[in-house]
Amino acid sequence: MCRCDFIMSADGSVEKLTETTRTEILDMVVSQMACNGLRTICSAVKNIVSTSESAAENEQVSTETPNFDDEETIIAGLTCLAVFGIEDPVRPEVPAAILKCRRAGVTVRMLTGDNVNTAKSIATKCGIITADELEGTVAVMEGVEFNRRIRDDKGKIDPENFDQVWTGLRVLARSTPQDKYTLVEGIIDSKVTKHREVVAVTGDGTNDAPALKKADVGFAMGIAGTEVAKEASDIIITDDNFISIVQACMWGRNIYDNICKFLQFQLTVNVTALIVSITAACAIGETPLKAVPMLWINLIQDTLASLALATEPPSEHLLERRPYGRKANLLSQIMIRNIAGQGLYQLSIIFFLLFGQSVFNLNPDPGLAAVIGPNLRFGQSSRQLDTLIFNAFVFMTIFNLVNGKFNNRVFFNRSLSHLTLLSTGFYWYLFYVIVCFSHFINQFDLVCFFKINK
Repeated sequence: MCRCDFIMSADGSVEKLTETTRTEILDMVVSQMACNGLRTICSAVKNIVSTSESAAENEQVSTETPNFDDEETIIAGLTCLAVFGIEDPVRPEVPAAILKCRRAGVTVRMLTGDNVNTAKSIATKCGIITADELEGTVAVMEGVEFNRRIRDDKGKIDPENFDQVWTGLRVLARSTPQDKYTLVEGIIDSKVTKHREVVAVTGDGTNDAPALKKADVGFAMGIAGTEVAKEASDIIITDDNFISIVQACMWGRNIYDNICKFLQFQLTVNVTALIVSITAACAIGETPLKAVPMLWINLIQDTLASLALATEPPSEHLLERRPYGRKANLLSQIMIRNIAGQGLYQLSIIFFLLFGQSVFNLNPDPGLAAVIGPNLRFGQSSRQLDTLIFNAFVFMTIFNLVNGKFNNRVFFNRSLSHLTLLSTGFYWYLFYVIVCFSHFINQFDLVCFFKINK
């Protein structure tokens, strides 16, 4: 518009474009379109004629071939034809995806080369910026203002000034690739928050490669992205859809949670079995958990339990909490509490069965010498007692599996998938079949499950 000296009216006549008319077009047309989320394009024309005869006021006379390399001369004195507003509609699923990010503790910031009014309108439609955030002085700004605020008199970035800007910044309009890199680098190096921020960046152009490389996680567009951007990124979004980033976040949290559940289950089983074996060996000279039963637990029970815990698919509840810190311990305080509580419960039951065998009127096997007293209440364990302790330990392990799978959420959660139910149900069913047909195993003297007294 600033290159235009003339304007074509509705009837096709050409008039001189005054500064007043130019200002009115910018304020009443361009700004209004930008506030509605439209990208404005001005269409202009310039006629170059070879003779001055019958040449109009808006036409340039040139007897020689114009020098099209002289851009300043060629695009000067244009005639404005129209101002178009082009809309890039927001995908219907994007506002809901950004809302999920907010609930998950992920802050979305938009860096664009659009006009500040256009960027603000699009960010409002997407939900990147709210009405309360618009009241802030740094929520929306242009690249020039951003650099002016964060740099000192010598043009270097001042960390204190930068921390005052980026925490409230949501939209950066008229930004350059260098501004994107500066923002990413500054947030990573910032000390204003308790934990170091994890920064993810999306980009599709070659100029976005430095920011994609600098970020903790770089997302490149698989369709519109250049090869340079794809090489610099960590993850390629094949459908160029923002919802895929949310899905990636949900899957990442799901994998982390599955690992924690697996560790909680395995540590509880192993710690309990280790303490029982050591204590029983020191107290009565042998352990009730023999080699074959422990092999059965490790090879069959733990394998199926691990599959049930490791194959649980993600659900929406994973996005209802804030992310873990970069330096968070894999064994959290809640996991340690669960391991200790479940371990003490299992140890209490097993020790009660081991040292209170007279309650169940269990007789020792012939030939086994007693350690204390003729009644053998605290002596060598019998095969019946070993079987009782083994089955009790197995059933407690199954309930420990359920506790680990539904850790920190309601048991009958609607988000629970059919695959999880099938895997858990298959595990219970398999164990039931093994117990029911255990007398066949007893014939081969692998392990004694039941002993029928004739």
